[in-house]
Amino acid sequence: MRSAPILVFALAIVVALNSMFVVNEGQTAILLQFGRIVRTDIKPGLHFRIPLIQHVQRFDRRVLTLDSAPERYLTSEKKDVNIDFFVKWRIADASKFWVSVAGEENLAQNRVMPNVKDGLRTAVNTRTLRELVSGGRADITQSLIADANHAMANLGIEIIDLRIKRIDLPEDGTVIGSVYERMRSERKKVANQLRAEGSETAKTIRADADRQVQVINAEAYRDAQKTRGEGDAEASRTYAEAYGRNADFYSFYRSLEAYRKVFDTQNGTLILDPQSEFLHYLRESQ
Repeated sequence: MRSAPILVFALAIVVALNSMFVVNEGQTAILLQFGRIVRTDIKPGLHFRIPLIQHVQRFDRRVLTLDSAPERYLTSEKKDVNIDFFVKWRIADASKFWVSVAGEENLAQNRVMPNVKDGLRTAVNTRTLRELVSGGRADITQSLIADANHAMANLGIEIIDLRIKRIDLPEDGTVIGSVYERMRSERKKVANQLRAEGSETAKTIRADADRQVQVINAEAYRDAQKTRGEGDAEASRTYAEAYGRNADFYSFYRSLEAYRKVFDTQNGTLILDPQSEFLHYLRESQ
């Protein structure tokens, strides 16, 4: 008889423990009663339920990542590209999430990924390769997020972000060769333009240098001629002053200079009249 109160007390403790449940931080939960949702979006903390009748189903309410393997898409120019992207999503409505996919994240991801890929394929098909690479990523991701959220509303899922990690050209396609060839052509065009501009600049510099050389040479020749003229004038003045002091000596000196220049020629013949004035000093010396 004494064991009966103990049994009742133990049973009450078991019932009390089974009537309590905890939702951890980063989780949300729903309360099911015979498979029917009686309470939804239960916040983190300590809560109560009816034991054996009500069942708790917990879900992760943190932001989850769905990473996709690179897949090939076709641009509006019929060029193949490999696009690698990932999706950030979370459970927005626990009750819809439970009803639509039975609370299975894998099933939810299998519903999300085809929808996003179809939207991405449509977006890529309407854009050129240049638009995708240069600045079309932001426009694509924003439109894809809006479309995906609209399509996933009945699943209780919210697409928070979609990011394109890489856009590559297939190694087995002809796009890489054409892109490289276009890049080479553009670089060659730029190089030729730079060479032409450099050649034009060099010609301008060379012409200016030649002009400066001619100007410098002309100024130097002018200064030299001026200096030479001044020197000749000064020499003539000096000679005139020196020879003016003795005219006979000057005449004699000039005659000797003439004799030296005339008789300096080897194997030459000079025929003169003996009475020539040129031989004046030679006759006086006899």
